[in-house]
Amino acid sequence: MTLGRQIALLALLLCLGLGVGQGPTSPAWAGEGGTTAATAQGCATTPLFVGLDGRRYLEIRRAPAAQKLDEYVRRANARLLEVAQDHTVQPHQLVVQDEPPFSLVGIREEDGRFNPELAVGDRAAACFGVTRQQLALRYRDGMRRAITSYRGSHTLGSWLRGTALAALVLGFYILWLRVQGGLNRRLQRHFAERPRFMMQELSRLGLGGFVEADHVRQIMQWLRQVVHWSLVLVISYLLIPLLLGFFPPTAGIAEGLRGQIKTVVLGFLGGIVQAIPNLVSIGVIVVITVLAIRASQSWFRAVDHGRIRLPGFYQEWALPTARLVAILLCMAGLAAAFPYIPGSGSKVFQGAGLFIGALAALGSSAIASNIISGLMLIYTRAFREGDRVEINGVLGVVQDRALLVTRLQTPRNELVSIPNASVIGASVVNYSFSRREISQPVAIATTITIGYDVPWRQVHALMLAAAQSVPGITDEIDPFVLQTALNDFHISYELTAFVRAPDTYRQTLSEVLAALQDQFAAADVEILSPGYHAIRNGNRSTVPKQG
Repeated sequence: MTLGRQIALLALLLCLGLGVGQGPTSPAWAGEGGTTAATAQGCATTPLFVGLDGRRYLEIRRAPAAQKLDEYVRRANARLLEVAQDHTVQPHQLVVQDEPPFSLVGIREEDGRFNPELAVGDRAAACFGVTRQQLALRYRDGMRRAITSYRGSHTLGSWLRGTALAALVLGFYILWLRVQGGLNRRLQRHFAERPRFMMQELSRLGLGGFVEADHVRQIMQWLRQVVHWSLVLVISYLLIPLLLGFFPPTAGIAEGLRGQIKTVVLGFLGGIVQAIPNLVSIGVIVVITVLAIRASQSWFRAVDHGRIRLPGFYQEWALPTARLVAILLCMAGLAAAFPYIPGSGSKVFQGAGLFIGALAALGSSAIASNIISGLMLIYTRAFREGDRVEINGVLGVVQDRALLVTRLQTPRNELVSIPNASVIGASVVNYSFSRREISQPVAIATTITIGYDVPWRQVHALMLAAAQSVPGITDEIDPFVLQTALNDFHISYELTAFVRAPDTYRQTLSEVLAALQDQFAAADVEILSPGYHAIRNGNRSTVPKQG
């Protein structure tokens, strides 16, 4: 069965379940003069009905004389059932006879005698805004329809016809379940075998980078199950009043269920119709907000690529500023669209607003502190993503610079998250800043101690030779050696050399230290770091042997 035929079958079951094309559940004259009836003195605010098999035929808003309305309606229902079951009384025998101050509805016998069944007074007619004669005629016609319908439905042919129709509907229902189950299984295989079919559409919308194929597949499978079981539940619920309506004893229950379904569907459709202007307004606001965000991102992207230059505005500020502007535009769009959201003035929205406000009040101090610190770090240009920095003794490469935290990847591939409030109060050593901003290499420095017996010129030469032998040391600036202290037993020499790339800072420092050991060992010069206190009496030297 094709999808079109399945939709047609679904529409047929929906129409049958709602009772489309069937007669009204209330009398044809009900509702006329309703405004007058509501304001008439002594009329019931909630009318009661006289009927058969749960179907309403006579609307009663006031009982004659001093009778109670509910007792009067109960007796009228019982009497109408007796008349309907008495096949000696024909519907055409129900007539109206005017006997002021009442108009009587009764049975005209074959011999001409008149047996009154219902009395209609002026006060009861005033509840409907009509004369008592007009109301009596309406009651007579309603009783005729009730008797005719009751007798027509309580026959063997009616029961057989209802049974046949119920079997036919159940057959269609079982067939639809099989088709729906097959379609559901086909969709399940389709989503499982082609996990990336939605990614192409998402990529066209610019959302491909925000989701993964596995997540899309899981969401589609979940939506498939929701739609499948929702259809099964809705059709099964619609099937109940449809089957009950085929049999006279349960026809009234079926009409009650149909009325409930109609009320829900019409209320839902009415709510949609009423919400259309607000939904259009929300759509316009969303479109304007999206266009504004895209325009701002394009403009800041041009600033980031250098196509647009602003005095005093650095290129690295472009993308963070674009995010801030996007957040502000989203907040402005949400504030503008909120009054148009259906139910925005309800207690639920008010309670949700109070809850969100309470959460914001509880966590605002810490969050606001970190957000402000994050903004300060962005616009003070302390570092940016990809820089090699040292913060609070943590050395690593900046992986993420968010509004709340800064994340560093250490040389041991550890990811360290530092709150921005802590970062703003700490000293930040940026090893990448000099190469990027002033086009100068960053320097490394190391200190060794050599005894007074070694000439300082020889020490300088060895240290410079060690620095020049390391590939990671650049030749843009020559390394140099400083004598930083004349200690009691040795002299402190500091070697300063410039690293070719800040990413290799630690590796280059290690290679320089190894080269220093090799140079001094080859020259048979003893490094007194740490210092040795010994009385030489043939003791072996601390200079390592070659090889």
